[in-house]
Amino acid sequence: MKRSLIAIGSIIAVSVMAMHSGPVRADSASEMDCKLKFSLSSWSVIYKHSEGHGLVTCDNGQSMQVNIVAKGGGLTVGKSEVRGGTGRFSDVHAMSDVLGRYGDAEAHAGAGKSGSAQVLTKGTVSLALAGVGDGVDLGIDVGELTLTRVK
Repeated sequence: MKRSLIAIGSIIAVSVMAMHSGPVRADSASEMDCKLKFSLSSWSVIYKHSEGHGLVTCDNGQSMQVNIVAKGGGLTVGKSEVRGGTGRFSDVHAMSDVLGRYGDAEAHAGAGKSGSAQVLTKGTVSLALAGVGDGVDLGIDVGELTLTRVK
């Protein structure tokens, strides 16, 4: 069951990323390939709250430490932790494009070791996340994920 959920989530994430080309820009040559490595801890009882940190690296050599906070609500309960999660941004033209609030909708179920994949959007920028972690969780929630620069 867990493997089926992971496979379905991964297929949806890859399909959405493949379909989202973003608006056509004259300066598409300046688009940067940026990735995120992160850790995240979550808890939920109707209200869901997640906090963590990560490192954004881009193919032009720039990097930035970020704080991650996700908040939302729905029919959800559980506690989980993701270590060694990965993400990939699309339609990034400047390092600052990765910062801000991303829309988040998620269906999740897991016990013990589980995995997840999801795609978040912020204007034309998208972030595809994948991670494996520990915990127990069940539910459907909607909210937002915010990336801010570590000061």
